[in-house]
Amino acid sequence: MSSPWRSAPWTLYRWTSCTPTPAAEARSVLRRALTSMGMPEETISNGVLAASELVANASEHAKGPYELSLRCTDAEIICEVLDHDPTVPDVPAFPDVCPFTPLSEDRGGGLEALCALLAERGRGLHIVHELTAGAWGFRPVEKSAKVAWIAFPAELHQLQHGAQLPPGVDLGFVGLEE
Repeated sequence: MSSPWRSAPWTLYRWTSCTPTPAAEARSVLRRALTSMGMPEETISNGVLAASELVANASEHAKGPYELSLRCTDAEIICEVLDHDPTVPDVPAFPDVCPFTPLSEDRGGGLEALCALLAERGRGLHIVHELTAGAWGFRPVEKSAKVAWIAFPAELHQLQHGAQLPPGVDLGFVGLEE
């Protein structure tokens, strides 16, 4: 049985800690790539938003340089964000209920409880989990790096019908020069 990571990745975007707006650039190039692969619009929108969160996390919490790439297997398309920090973050437990629903014991807590619910920090991986239906994770690579990934089922795109995404062609490659 072959590894699910078997195909060589197509690098779509590279950036460093000095790159302005890497999440916006990543969203743009990933949207173009997924569109050219024939993915449905809802899948593209969810994937772009989830990948954007992984790009933002890498840029904020890990060392660069960074890469956004796509890898194809027989079963799925995998979007990967590579950074150069080997530490896989602790992933919080995901609630059985919608993560942004106030708990009954927190109701009536006033402004402080509302601010805690609406806090802008600490919700990113919950959002990724919801947008990908749990098809995401981290894996270590080499001794000093890791990849955060999200996956799309292969039946959602046209590669199985003979279309090929040529590396670096019509994707508007943005980022570091090789």
